[in-house]
Amino acid sequence: MALPKKIKPYLPLTEPKTLLPRRYELLEKINKDGTYLPKSLLHADLDRGFLDFVRDELKTVVTGKIIPTVDIIITTQNWSQFTETWDFQNLDKNVDPPLITTVRNPEVKFGTNPAVMYNIPNRRLYFYAQVPTWDGQRHGMDIYKIPQPVPVDITYSVKIICNRMRELNAFNKVVLEKFASKQAYQVIKGHYIPIVMGNITDESELTIEKRKYYIQTYEFTMLGFLIDEDEFEVSPAINRLLQVVELDKGVSRKQKKINNNPASTNLDVLFVVGNSLISQRFDYTVNFGENVGIIQVNTGDVIKIEITKNDDSLESKIQFNNLLL
Repeated sequence: MALPKKIKPYLPLTEPKTLLPRRYELLEKINKDGTYLPKSLLHADLDRGFLDFVRDELKTVVTGKIIPTVDIIITTQNWSQFTETWDFQNLDKNVDPPLITTVRNPEVKFGTNPAVMYNIPNRRLYFYAQVPTWDGQRHGMDIYKIPQPVPVDITYSVKIICNRMRELNAFNKVVLEKFASKQAYQVIKGHYIPIVMGNITDESELTIEKRKYYIQTYEFTMLGFLIDEDEFEVSPAINRLLQVVELDKGVSRKQKKINNNPASTNLDVLFVVGNSLISQRFDYTVNFGENVGIIQVNTGDVIKIEITKNDDSLESKIQFNNLLL
């Protein structure tokens, strides 16, 4: 009886988290190290994340040996500098294939990630979280605001250099299986960054006069975004103060008479920050607003009041004096 080709080396003892537990797991990754704000994500972080993706996700094993990966971004300027310090050299101090390198295009274009490509002008700050505070005496809340991330598209070229077709086929198989769904994801400082596969080109040297070697280039585009922690803002929102009042029962005061049947009432309409429209339902019949002209409002009527603010970041208040009928 034939044995199966693929055998699991181990069995998972715990089931992967799904739905709400998975959301809490993602939240713990983002809020790691005790911060309520997302971690800063810049060009260097994206480059480091892509190198980790090539090293871990595109790892290729041929005849029991892992094809070594250059753990730096290769350019024409630093190629000769780093060849002297690489671990995969022969006795003549020359780079010995097979090896996998990563080259990044210098230009970084405005991104096409649909999650962050549509934005509001002027780089405004937006609400991110509301965090409770306690200074030993007062309870309060802090408002965390961040700007919308800036999308960027970074193009990388992953090259495999080898002497045998065996390494070429093995690496090609790993890449095509990883990008069978057209894209893959890399977690960089708690953020899920999509990576899209592009063209595959061949730069092999197959002339008779020179040494034969294969070079295949795989083009990838990282649909990332930039977040700078220097642009984050933390501002106090609400403070709650506990006051203790001591009363002397021996001192008596006359209570003021309260008029249970007033002839008029005051209506205070408060427009909080970001609100310019309020609906008010009346449970009695009044002549509404002596200071705006007499308007009779019957029981059960609803009045909508809409204003235009000069500054949306401030509260507005209007007071109406109503005559009861």
